[in-house]
Amino acid sequence: MNKSLKYFTLSALGLICFSSCGDDGLTEADLSAPSGYALSAGTSTIFSTSSFAYDGEADWVVGELKKRFMRGDKLYDDARTSSNGYGGGLGPVYAGYSCGSCHRNAGRTKPALWEESEGSGAYGFSSMLVYVTRKNGVFFQDYGRVIHDQAIYGVQPEGKIKVQKHFQTFQFPDGEEYELCYPEYSISEWYADSIKPEDLFCSVRIPLRHVGMGQIMALDPNEIEALARKSNYPEWGISGRCNYIVERGQRRLGVGGNKAQHADLTVELGFSSDMGVTNSRYPEEICEGQRQIQQGSMMGLLYDELDISTKDMEDVDLYLQALGVPARRNVNNKTVRRGQELFFQAGCALCHATTLHTRPRGTTLLNGTQLPWLGNQTIHPYSDFLLHDMGSEIMGVGLNDNYVSGLARGNEWRTTPLWGIGLQEKVNGHTYFLHDGRARNFTEAIMWHGGEAEASKNKFKNMSRTDRHALVRFLESL
Repeated sequence: MNKSLKYFTLSALGLICFSSCGDDGLTEADLSAPSGYALSAGTSTIFSTSSFAYDGEADWVVGELKKRFMRGDKLYDDARTSSNGYGGGLGPVYAGYSCGSCHRNAGRTKPALWEESEGSGAYGFSSMLVYVTRKNGVFFQDYGRVIHDQAIYGVQPEGKIKVQKHFQTFQFPDGEEYELCYPEYSISEWYADSIKPEDLFCSVRIPLRHVGMGQIMALDPNEIEALARKSNYPEWGISGRCNYIVERGQRRLGVGGNKAQHADLTVELGFSSDMGVTNSRYPEEICEGQRQIQQGSMMGLLYDELDISTKDMEDVDLYLQALGVPARRNVNNKTVRRGQELFFQAGCALCHATTLHTRPRGTTLLNGTQLPWLGNQTIHPYSDFLLHDMGSEIMGVGLNDNYVSGLARGNEWRTTPLWGIGLQEKVNGHTYFLHDGRARNFTEAIMWHGGEAEASKNKFKNMSRTDRHALVRFLESL
Protein backbone atom coordinates (compact mmCIF):
# COMPACT_ATOMS: atom_id res chain seq x y z
CA MET A 1 0.00 0.00 0.00
CA ASN A 2 1.19 3.52 -0.80
CA LYS A 3 2.55 5.03 2.41
CA SER A 4 0.47 8.18 1.96
CA LEU A 5 -2.74 6.14 1.61
CA LYS A 6 -1.75 3.99 4.58
CA TYR A 7 -1.40 6.99 6.84
CA PHE A 8 -4.48 8.63 5.35
CA THR A 9 -6.66 5.85 6.76
CA LEU A 10 -5.73 6.82 10.31
CA SER A 11 -8.25 8.87 12.24
CA ALA A 12 -8.12 12.66 11.93
CA LEU A 13 -7.20 15.08 14.63
CA GLY A 14 -10.65 16.60 14.29
CA LEU A 15 -11.81 20.19 13.96
CA ILE A 16 -12.43 22.08 17.16
CA CYS A 17 -16.17 21.88 17.73
CA PHE A 18 -17.04 25.49 17.04
CA SER A 19 -20.47 24.46 15.80
CA SER A 20 -21.33 22.77 19.10
CA CYS A 21 -20.61 25.83 21.20
CA GLY A 22 -23.62 27.57 22.65
CA ASP A 23 -24.01 31.26 23.33
CA ASP A 24 -22.89 30.70 26.90
CA GLY A 25 -19.33 29.82 25.90
CA LEU A 26 -17.13 26.83 25.16
CA THR A 27 -17.94 23.19 25.60
CA GLU A 28 -15.58 20.81 27.37
CA ALA A 29 -14.70 19.31 23.99
CA ASP A 30 -13.33 22.63 22.79
CA LEU A 31 -10.54 22.47 25.35
CA SER A 32 -9.82 18.74 25.00
CA ALA A 33 -7.14 17.29 22.79
CA PRO A 34 -8.59 15.23 19.92
CA SER A 35 -7.65 11.57 19.69
CA GLY A 36 -5.89 9.96 16.76
CA TYR A 37 -3.44 11.21 14.17
CA ALA A 38 -3.74 12.20 10.53
CA LEU A 39 -1.67 13.47 7.68
CA SER A 40 -0.60 17.10 8.13
CA ALA A 41 -1.67 18.04 4.60
CA GLY A 42 -3.62 15.15 3.12
CA THR A 43 -2.03 13.78 -0.03
CA SER A 44 0.70 16.45 0.12
CA THR A 45 2.13 15.06 3.36
CA ILE A 46 5.70 13.83 3.15
CA PHE A 47 7.65 11.74 5.65
CA SER A 48 10.97 13.50 5.86
CA THR A 49 12.85 14.67 8.94
CA SER A 50 16.04 15.74 7.16
CA SER A 51 17.39 19.24 6.58
CA PHE A 52 15.36 19.21 3.33
CA ALA A 53 12.06 18.42 5.06
CA TYR A 54 10.54 21.68 3.81
CA ASP A 55 12.05 21.37 0.34
CA GLY A 56 10.63 18.14 -1.11
CA GLU A 57 7.77 17.72 -3.54
CA ALA A 58 4.47 16.02 -2.74
CA ASP A 59 3.90 12.51 -4.09
CA TRP A 60 1.48 13.74 -6.78
CA VAL A 61 4.22 15.80 -8.44
CA VAL A 62 5.20 13.51 -11.35
CA GLY A 63 5.95 13.68 -15.05
CA GLU A 64 5.91 17.15 -16.58
CA LEU A 65 4.91 18.65 -13.23
CA LYS A 66 8.08 17.19 -11.72
CA LYS A 67 10.19 18.78 -14.47
CA ARG A 68 8.55 22.15 -13.88
CA PHE A 69 8.91 21.73 -10.12
CA MET A 70 12.65 21.21 -10.55
CA ARG A 71 12.92 24.28 -12.80
CA GLY A 72 11.02 26.33 -10.24
CA ASP A 73 13.27 25.02 -7.47
CA LYS A 74 16.33 26.10 -9.45
CA LEU A 75 14.92 29.57 -10.14
CA TYR A 76 14.07 29.86 -6.45
CA ASP A 77 17.55 28.93 -5.25
CA ASP A 78 19.96 30.24 -7.89
CA ALA A 79 21.58 33.58 -7.16
CA ARG A 80 20.64 36.28 -9.62
CA THR A 81 23.24 38.66 -10.99
CA SER A 82 23.25 42.25 -12.14
CA SER A 83 24.06 41.23 -15.72
CA ASN A 84 21.42 41.27 -18.43
CA GLY A 85 20.03 38.01 -19.72
CA TYR A 86 18.78 34.78 -18.14
CA GLY A 87 19.36 34.71 -14.41
CA GLY A 88 20.18 38.40 -14.31
CA GLY A 89 18.21 41.44 -13.40
CA LEU A 90 19.30 41.79 -9.79
CA GLY A 91 18.97 45.28 -8.38
CA PRO A 92 19.98 48.01 -8.72
CA VAL A 93 18.90 47.76 -5.06
CA TYR A 94 17.62 44.61 -3.39
CA ALA A 95 17.03 42.81 -0.09
CA GLY A 96 18.16 39.31 -1.13
CA TYR A 97 19.90 37.88 -4.20
CA SER A 98 17.56 34.89 -4.57
CA CYS A 99 14.41 33.51 -2.98
CA GLY A 100 16.49 30.82 -1.30
CA SER A 101 18.96 33.32 0.12
CA CYS A 102 16.29 34.43 2.62
CA HIS A 103 14.23 31.21 2.61
CA ARG A 104 17.05 28.68 3.00
CA ASN A 105 15.75 25.20 2.14
CA ALA A 106 12.30 26.83 1.82
CA GLY A 107 12.55 27.80 5.48
CA ARG A 108 13.91 30.78 7.39
CA THR A 109 17.51 31.86 6.92
CA LYS A 110 19.04 32.77 10.30
CA PRO A 111 18.11 36.41 10.97
CA ALA A 112 20.95 38.91 11.23
CA LEU A 113 19.44 40.05 14.54
CA TRP A 114 21.44 37.27 16.18
CA GLU A 115 24.62 37.65 14.16
CA GLU A 116 27.57 39.33 15.84
CA SER A 117 27.54 42.10 13.24
CA GLU A 118 23.85 42.80 14.00
CA GLY A 119 22.71 43.93 10.59
CA SER A 120 24.73 41.80 8.21
CA GLY A 121 24.11 38.10 8.41
CA ALA A 122 26.34 35.14 7.71
CA TYR A 123 25.38 35.33 4.03
CA GLY A 124 26.50 38.95 3.69
CA PHE A 125 23.08 40.55 3.99
CA SER A 126 20.39 40.99 6.59
CA SER A 127 17.87 38.35 5.36
CA MET A 128 15.19 40.58 6.83
CA LEU A 129 12.58 42.87 5.28
CA VAL A 130 12.46 46.37 6.74
CA TYR A 131 9.11 48.14 6.36
CA VAL A 132 9.09 51.89 6.89
CA THR A 133 6.36 54.52 7.06
CA ARG A 134 5.90 57.95 8.49
CA LYS A 135 4.15 57.97 11.83
CA ASN A 136 1.02 59.21 10.09
CA GLY A 137 1.02 56.02 7.99
CA VAL A 138 2.23 57.65 4.75
CA PHE A 139 5.11 56.11 2.78
CA PHE A 140 8.32 58.06 2.17
CA GLN A 141 8.44 59.23 -1.43
CA ASP A 142 12.14 58.42 -1.86
CA TYR A 143 11.92 54.89 -0.40
CA GLY A 144 8.53 53.21 -0.77
CA ARG A 145 7.39 50.53 1.67
CA VAL A 146 10.64 48.56 2.06
CA ILE A 147 14.22 49.67 2.69
CA HIS A 148 16.60 47.85 0.34
CA ASP A 149 19.82 47.50 2.28
CA GLN A 150 21.79 45.86 -0.54
CA ALA A 151 22.84 47.11 -3.97
CA ILE A 152 24.83 45.98 -6.96
CA TYR A 153 28.38 47.25 -7.43
CA GLY A 154 28.54 50.97 -8.00
CA VAL A 155 25.06 51.67 -6.63
CA GLN A 156 24.27 52.96 -3.15
CA PRO A 157 21.85 50.95 -0.96
CA GLU A 158 18.81 52.84 0.30
CA GLY A 159 19.99 52.50 3.89
CA LYS A 160 21.54 50.15 6.42
CA ILE A 161 19.69 48.58 9.29
CA LYS A 162 21.08 48.67 12.82
CA VAL A 163 19.70 46.98 15.89
CA GLN A 164 20.11 47.43 19.61
CA LYS A 165 18.98 44.50 21.77
CA HIS A 166 17.41 44.99 25.19
CA PHE A 167 17.18 42.03 27.56
CA GLN A 168 15.07 41.46 30.65
CA THR A 169 14.92 38.43 32.93
CA PHE A 170 11.63 37.11 34.30
CA GLN A 171 10.59 34.22 36.53
CA PHE A 172 7.86 31.64 36.31
CA PRO A 173 5.93 31.16 39.58
CA ASP A 174 7.97 28.02 40.33
CA GLY A 175 11.18 30.06 40.21
CA GLU A 176 12.52 29.00 36.78
CA GLU A 177 13.94 31.98 34.93
CA TYR A 178 13.48 32.99 31.33
CA GLU A 179 14.76 35.96 29.37
CA LEU A 180 13.11 38.06 26.69
CA CYS A 181 14.83 40.25 24.13
CA TYR A 182 13.34 43.38 22.60
CA PRO A 183 15.16 44.47 19.41
CA GLU A 184 15.14 48.20 18.70
CA TYR A 185 15.85 48.97 15.05
CA SER A 186 17.19 52.08 13.41
CA ILE A 187 18.37 52.96 9.91
CA SER A 188 21.53 54.79 8.97
CA GLU A 189 23.36 55.66 5.75
CA TRP A 190 20.18 56.80 4.02
CA TYR A 191 20.79 57.23 0.29
CA ALA A 192 18.69 60.41 0.27
CA ASP A 193 18.03 62.93 3.02
CA SER A 194 18.12 61.32 6.43
CA ILE A 195 14.72 60.66 7.98
CA LYS A 196 14.29 61.84 11.52
CA PRO A 197 13.75 58.95 13.98
CA GLU A 198 10.81 60.77 15.53
CA ASP A 199 9.03 60.65 12.14
CA LEU A 200 9.73 56.97 11.46
CA PHE A 201 7.95 53.70 12.12
CA CYS A 202 10.22 50.75 11.32
CA SER A 203 8.98 47.15 11.32
CA VAL A 204 11.33 44.25 10.64
CA ARG A 205 10.22 40.83 9.37
CA ILE A 206 12.27 37.68 9.04
CA PRO A 207 11.30 35.21 6.28
CA LEU A 208 8.30 32.94 6.68
CA ARG A 209 8.66 29.18 6.38
CA HIS A 210 7.31 28.06 3.01
CA VAL A 211 5.49 25.08 4.49
CA GLY A 212 2.04 24.26 3.13
CA MET A 213 1.83 27.23 0.80
CA GLY A 214 -0.28 25.36 -1.75
CA GLN A 215 -2.77 24.28 0.92
CA ILE A 216 -2.96 27.85 2.24
CA MET A 217 -3.74 29.12 -1.25
CA ALA A 218 -6.42 26.41 -1.56
CA LEU A 219 -8.15 27.18 1.75
CA ASP A 220 -11.92 27.39 1.61
CA PRO A 221 -12.61 31.10 2.27
CA ASN A 222 -16.12 30.31 3.50
CA GLU A 223 -14.63 28.20 6.29
CA ILE A 224 -12.24 30.96 7.34
CA GLU A 225 -15.05 33.51 7.34
CA ALA A 226 -17.18 31.11 9.40
CA LEU A 227 -14.36 30.86 11.93
CA ALA A 228 -14.26 34.64 12.15
CA ARG A 229 -17.98 34.73 12.92
CA LYS A 230 -17.66 32.08 15.62
CA SER A 231 -14.25 32.84 17.16
CA ASN A 232 -15.58 35.20 19.79
CA TYR A 233 -14.70 33.92 23.25
CA PRO A 234 -15.05 36.78 25.74
CA GLU A 235 -14.04 34.57 28.65
CA TRP A 236 -10.66 34.20 26.92
CA GLY A 237 -10.55 37.70 25.44
CA ILE A 238 -10.42 36.25 21.91
CA SER A 239 -12.14 37.70 18.86
CA GLY A 240 -10.50 36.92 15.52
CA ARG A 241 -11.35 38.70 12.30
CA CYS A 242 -10.57 38.44 8.59
CA ASN A 243 -8.27 40.69 6.64
CA TYR A 244 -9.45 41.73 3.20
CA ILE A 245 -7.08 43.20 0.66
CA VAL A 246 -7.19 44.32 -2.98
CA GLU A 247 -4.89 42.33 -5.30
CA ARG A 248 -5.06 42.22 -9.09
CA GLY A 249 -7.98 44.64 -8.90
CA GLN A 250 -10.12 42.34 -6.75
CA ARG A 251 -11.06 42.49 -3.08
CA ARG A 252 -10.15 39.14 -1.60
CA LEU A 253 -9.67 37.36 1.71
CA GLY A 254 -6.08 37.62 2.90
CA VAL A 255 -4.47 34.42 4.21
CA GLY A 256 -0.73 34.84 3.51
CA GLY A 257 1.89 36.93 5.28
CA ASN A 258 2.37 37.94 8.90
CA LYS A 259 -0.79 40.02 8.85
CA ALA A 260 -2.82 38.00 6.29
CA GLN A 261 -2.06 40.83 3.90
CA HIS A 262 -1.84 38.63 0.79
CA ALA A 263 -4.39 36.55 -1.07
CA ASP A 264 -1.82 34.90 -3.35
CA LEU A 265 1.84 33.92 -3.03
CA THR A 266 2.95 37.25 -4.54
CA VAL A 267 5.74 35.56 -6.50
CA GLU A 268 5.91 38.58 -8.80
CA LEU A 269 6.10 40.96 -5.84
CA GLY A 270 8.88 38.90 -4.32
CA PHE A 271 10.96 39.08 -7.48
CA SER A 272 10.31 42.82 -7.79
CA SER A 273 10.54 44.13 -4.24
CA ASP A 274 13.00 41.66 -2.74
CA MET A 275 15.41 41.30 -5.66
CA GLY A 276 14.67 44.20 -7.98
CA VAL A 277 13.71 41.80 -10.78
CA THR A 278 11.18 43.34 -13.17
CA ASN A 279 8.32 41.25 -14.51
CA SER A 280 4.94 41.50 -16.24
CA ARG A 281 3.07 42.44 -13.05
CA TYR A 282 5.75 44.87 -11.85
CA PRO A 283 7.51 46.15 -15.00
CA GLU A 284 9.16 49.16 -13.36
CA GLU A 285 12.38 49.02 -11.38
CA ILE A 286 11.72 48.99 -7.65
CA CYS A 287 13.77 52.17 -7.32
CA GLU A 288 12.18 53.92 -10.31
CA GLY A 289 12.68 57.67 -9.96
CA GLN A 290 15.56 57.33 -7.52
CA ARG A 291 19.14 58.16 -8.37
CA GLN A 292 20.06 54.45 -8.22
CA ILE A 293 18.57 54.18 -11.71
CA GLN A 294 21.04 56.77 -12.95
CA GLN A 295 23.89 55.03 -11.16
CA GLY A 296 22.95 51.73 -12.81
CA SER A 297 22.65 53.34 -16.22
CA MET A 298 26.14 54.81 -15.86
CA MET A 299 27.37 51.23 -15.39
CA GLY A 300 25.80 50.20 -18.68
CA LEU A 301 22.78 48.41 -17.23
CA LEU A 302 19.64 48.56 -19.37
CA TYR A 303 16.18 48.75 -17.89
CA ASP A 304 14.06 48.49 -21.05
CA GLU A 305 13.14 44.79 -20.88
CA LEU A 306 11.67 42.48 -18.25
CA ASP A 307 14.09 40.45 -16.15
CA ILE A 308 11.97 37.30 -15.75
CA SER A 309 9.19 35.78 -17.81
CA THR A 310 5.72 34.93 -16.57
CA LYS A 311 6.38 31.29 -17.51
CA ASP A 312 9.41 31.15 -15.23
CA MET A 313 7.55 32.83 -12.39
CA GLU A 314 4.75 30.27 -12.69
CA ASP A 315 7.31 27.49 -12.30
CA VAL A 316 8.37 29.12 -9.03
CA ASP A 317 4.70 29.37 -8.06
CA LEU A 318 4.32 25.67 -8.86
CA TYR A 319 7.39 24.80 -6.80
CA LEU A 320 6.00 26.62 -3.76
CA GLN A 321 2.51 25.16 -4.01
CA ALA A 322 3.69 21.62 -4.70
CA LEU A 323 6.04 21.40 -1.71
CA GLY A 324 5.19 18.61 0.68
CA VAL A 325 4.30 19.21 4.33
CA PRO A 326 6.22 17.14 6.91
CA ALA A 327 4.13 14.67 8.89
CA ARG A 328 4.00 14.93 12.66
CA ARG A 329 6.50 12.89 14.63
CA ASN A 330 6.58 11.11 18.01
CA VAL A 331 2.79 11.31 18.24
CA ASN A 332 2.55 8.35 20.63
CA ASN A 333 5.25 9.63 22.96
CA LYS A 334 3.79 10.02 26.45
CA THR A 335 5.25 13.48 27.00
CA VAL A 336 4.12 14.68 23.57
CA ARG A 337 0.58 13.43 24.22
CA ARG A 338 0.53 15.23 27.57
CA GLY A 339 1.76 18.39 25.84
CA GLN A 340 -1.03 18.13 23.30
CA GLU A 341 -3.62 17.95 26.08
CA LEU A 342 -2.11 21.03 27.73
CA PHE A 343 -2.07 22.89 24.39
CA PHE A 344 -5.84 22.49 24.20
CA GLN A 345 -6.47 23.08 27.89
CA ALA A 346 -4.60 26.39 27.68
CA GLY A 347 -6.87 27.51 24.85
CA CYS A 348 -4.04 27.67 22.29
CA ALA A 349 -6.16 25.78 19.76
CA LEU A 350 -8.86 28.45 19.86
CA CYS A 351 -6.62 30.43 17.48
CA HIS A 352 -4.20 27.72 16.32
CA ALA A 353 -7.14 25.77 14.92
CA THR A 354 -6.27 22.13 14.38
CA THR A 355 -8.16 21.21 11.25
CA LEU A 356 -9.27 23.04 8.10
CA HIS A 357 -10.27 22.06 4.57
CA THR A 358 -9.36 23.09 1.04
CA ARG A 359 -11.88 24.03 -1.62
CA PRO A 360 -12.92 21.40 -4.17
CA ARG A 361 -10.94 22.53 -7.25
CA GLY A 362 -7.60 23.21 -5.62
CA THR A 363 -5.64 26.20 -6.91
CA THR A 364 -4.77 27.96 -10.14
CA LEU A 365 -1.21 29.19 -10.66
CA LEU A 366 -0.40 32.72 -11.78
CA ASN A 367 -0.28 31.77 -15.47
CA GLY A 368 -3.37 29.57 -15.49
CA THR A 369 -2.08 26.07 -14.64
CA GLN A 370 -4.50 24.25 -12.34
CA LEU A 371 -3.52 22.06 -9.37
CA PRO A 372 -6.63 19.98 -8.56
CA TRP A 373 -4.54 17.73 -6.25
CA LEU A 374 -4.73 20.47 -3.63
CA GLY A 375 -8.54 20.31 -3.59
CA ASN A 376 -10.86 18.52 -1.15
CA GLN A 377 -8.13 17.97 1.42
CA THR A 378 -8.39 17.81 5.21
CA ILE A 379 -5.35 19.62 6.57
CA HIS A 380 -3.88 20.40 9.99
CA PRO A 381 -2.08 23.77 9.83
CA TYR A 382 -2.72 24.81 13.46
CA SER A 383 -4.00 28.23 12.43
CA ASP A 384 -7.33 29.94 11.86
CA PHE A 385 -5.62 32.45 9.49
CA LEU A 386 -7.44 35.26 11.28
CA LEU A 387 -6.16 38.50 12.74
CA HIS A 388 -5.79 38.70 16.51
CA ASP A 389 -4.69 41.51 18.79
CA MET A 390 -1.28 40.50 20.18
CA GLY A 391 -0.25 43.93 21.39
CA SER A 392 -0.28 43.98 25.20
CA GLU A 393 2.84 45.63 26.53
CA ILE A 394 5.73 43.37 27.45
CA MET A 395 9.05 45.01 28.31
CA GLY A 396 7.15 48.24 27.71
CA VAL A 397 6.57 47.53 24.01
CA GLY A 398 4.77 44.28 23.17
CA LEU A 399 4.18 43.08 19.61
CA ASN A 400 2.56 46.23 18.21
CA ASP A 401 4.71 47.25 15.25
CA ASN A 402 2.50 50.21 14.21
CA TYR A 403 2.41 48.90 10.64
CA VAL A 404 -0.98 48.73 8.92
CA SER A 405 -1.57 46.02 6.28
CA GLY A 406 -4.98 46.02 4.65
CA LEU A 407 -7.42 45.99 7.56
CA ALA A 408 -4.77 44.75 9.99
CA ARG A 409 -3.69 47.26 12.60
CA GLY A 410 -0.24 47.40 14.11
CA ASN A 411 -1.23 45.27 17.09
CA GLU A 412 -2.91 42.59 14.95
CA TRP A 413 -1.19 39.52 13.54
CA ARG A 414 -2.34 36.49 11.61
CA THR A 415 -2.23 33.28 13.65
CA THR A 416 1.01 31.61 12.59
CA PRO A 417 0.53 28.11 11.08
CA LEU A 418 2.50 25.71 13.27
CA TRP A 419 2.78 22.73 10.93
CA GLY A 420 6.41 21.78 10.37
CA ILE A 421 7.63 24.22 13.02
CA GLY A 422 9.33 21.49 15.05
CA LEU A 423 11.76 20.83 12.17
CA GLN A 424 12.95 24.43 11.79
CA GLU A 425 16.11 23.79 13.81
CA LYS A 426 16.93 20.78 11.63
CA VAL A 427 16.23 22.62 8.38
CA ASN A 428 17.67 26.05 9.20
CA GLY A 429 19.91 25.53 12.22
CA HIS A 430 18.06 27.88 14.56
CA THR A 431 14.93 28.28 16.68
CA TYR A 432 14.24 31.98 16.24
CA PHE A 433 10.51 32.71 16.09
CA LEU A 434 7.95 35.52 15.81
CA HIS A 435 7.80 38.09 13.03
CA ASP A 436 11.27 39.53 13.67
CA GLY A 437 13.00 36.53 15.25
CA ARG A 438 13.20 38.07 18.72
CA ALA A 439 12.16 34.81 20.40
CA ARG A 440 15.05 32.35 20.63
CA ASN A 441 12.94 29.30 21.47
CA PHE A 442 9.35 28.15 21.94
CA THR A 443 9.16 29.32 25.54
CA GLU A 444 10.17 32.87 24.68
CA ALA A 445 7.74 32.90 21.75
CA ILE A 446 4.87 31.90 24.03
CA MET A 447 5.83 34.46 26.68
CA TRP A 448 5.77 37.26 24.07
CA HIS A 449 2.09 36.52 23.45
CA GLY A 450 -0.16 39.31 24.66
CA GLY A 451 -3.54 40.81 23.92
CA GLU A 452 -5.99 38.08 22.94
CA ALA A 453 -3.38 35.43 23.84
CA GLU A 454 -2.81 36.78 27.35
CA ALA A 455 -5.07 34.22 29.04
CA SER A 456 -3.44 31.27 27.25
CA LYS A 457 0.03 32.63 28.01
CA ASN A 458 -0.87 32.85 31.69
CA LYS A 459 -2.12 29.26 31.63
CA PHE A 460 1.31 28.23 30.32
CA LYS A 461 3.07 30.50 32.79
CA ASN A 462 1.34 28.87 35.75
CA MET A 463 1.96 25.30 34.65
CA SER A 464 4.54 23.20 36.43
CA ARG A 465 7.98 23.04 34.88
CA THR A 466 7.24 19.47 33.77
CA ASP A 467 4.04 20.50 32.01
CA ARG A 468 5.67 23.49 30.31
CA HIS A 469 8.34 21.13 29.02
CA ALA A 470 5.64 18.74 27.76
CA LEU A 471 3.83 21.49 25.84
CA VAL A 472 7.10 22.49 24.17
CA ARG A 473 7.73 18.84 23.28
CA PHE A 474 4.31 18.79 21.60
CA LEU A 475 5.24 21.87 19.51
CA GLU A 476 8.46 20.11 18.52
CA SER A 477 6.35 17.21 17.20
CA LEU A 478 4.45 19.40 14.73
